Amino acid sequence: MFDLTDRVALVTGAASGIGAEVASALAAQGARVAGADLAEVTGTASAHRVDVADPDAAEACVREVVDRHGRLDVLVNSAGIALLAPALELGIEDWRRTLDVNLTGSWLMARAAGRVMVEQGHGRIVNLASQAASSGLEKHAAYCASKAGINGLTRTLAVEWGPHGVTVNAVSPTVVLTELGRRAWDNPAGEAHRAEIPARRFAEPSEIAAAVVYLASGEAAMVNGAELKVDGGFTAR
Repeated sequence: MFDLTDRVALVTGAASGIGAEVASALAAQGARVAGADLAEVTGTASAHRVDVADPDAAEACVREVVDRHGRLDVLVNSAGIALLAPALELGIEDWRRTLDVNLTGSWLMARAAGRVMVEQGHGRIVNLASQAASSGLEKHAAYCASKAGINGLTRTLAVEWGPHGVTVNAVSPTVVLTELGRRAWDNPAGEAHRAEIPARRFAEPSEIAAAVVYLASGEAAMVNGAELKVDGGFTAR
């Protein structure tokens, strides 16, 4: 199951964290993975430099992947940032940058990839949302807004592109124990947050990657416009 042999997958944010784990998991299922990031990407079939918030860069990245590999079957929008502050103290530049990268960047990459996928009559797009898409979190005003927007974008693209053989879904993790996640949550706030999660733990990167692999596979062909929550039950309350 979940065989992706000969599929071409483009993963943004692939230099580290969830994106790197997703790229590795897709490759393990047989996909040819193009990794894209502002930082240097290693260990993928091809590496691409992209600022997802730049419309021209997003279009150029997709063209490069298609020119290199001949097609594009899967896009995973994993690039993202979290600039946190209380709402009364959040600066406009941090607000704009968060929305630009997390939401606008996902739309620009999806639009560029969607043109290719609609024309070829097949495609899978997986957007990384968050438990913050449906729960209010202190100091996360911009981040929550951007991730809630991801879910609205996901549903709309699913409706528009579904008739052309393209599915668009989202994965919403809780805190993920990447290197960055461990540093950010290895403190009393992390202990308190874990206690709020029915599973009483945070997610491993491999668990998020597994959800993405499923949504990218043929077995998920009838899953479209969905938000797959990998949050240990945090948003079930």
